[in-house]
Amino acid sequence: MSFVSQLGPHLPFLRRYARALTGSQGSGDAYIKASLVALASDADSFDQSASPRLALYKFFHTIWSQTGAQLESSDLAGVDQIADVRLQALAPIHRQAFLLTSLEGFTVTEVADILDVSESEVGAFIAEAQTEIENDLRTDVLIIEDEPVIAADLESLVSELGHNVTGNATTHKEAVELARKYPPGLVLCDIQLADNSSGIDAAHDILQDFDVPIIFITAFPERLLTGERPEPTYLISKPFQEATVKAAIAQALFFHPSKSAQAA
Repeated sequence: MSFVSQLGPHLPFLRRYARALTGSQGSGDAYIKASLVALASDADSFDQSASPRLALYKFFHTIWSQTGAQLESSDLAGVDQIADVRLQALAPIHRQAFLLTSLEGFTVTEVADILDVSESEVGAFIAEAQTEIENDLRTDVLIIEDEPVIAADLESLVSELGHNVTGNATTHKEAVELARKYPPGLVLCDIQLADNSSGIDAAHDILQDFDVPIIFITAFPERLLTGERPEPTYLISKPFQEATVKAAIAQALFFHPSKSAQAA
């Protein structure tokens, strides 16, 4: 198996990372496209001494730093620019370090290699990011989850972050009713619900009434990250890690247009 062919299994997760980093599917996928085009034209610049996954993220960050300005004015034209503007102003390298460790599961040593900085710098970046994302992001959270243990874990974690849980729904109907009774600022949503209804449908109905960020929870995230159709920006894999949930919540609230408007 060639080294390039080994990259395939890691692309859905790099796509997830790029979308979380930029705050939108269009922006994230544009950076992925630029990286793949660059890789095809200059494979020699790819670090083949590292593992395929580490080398792929490292190459992505090289392209990110080299082509970001051009992408904003060309490939990203016509897509929502709010997240990109906020990214340039408020999401420097320490936020990248936080996402790489919390969302993608890289070690501090690996992140230092990806970002071409020291391990001590990575630690400082993560600490700074944690402080930033905990400030001024508190909101009301609706949980849509039919597994009691998972729902309880999510409620505890969300509460620890300083947010208020308005309720936990186990069906499509209950989710919509709770949202209308207690308008949420964020929704954590399972995909398969108790009565075999769809969490995706519930989220769609909620978005008809409320402009809120939604984080989907699924055991098979790669099935929703094909790049072939409109897809959710934020996904959490089951079983999830607490740090992953924290990172996703922080990014969803940070990049949501209503937060951008308040900060402007």
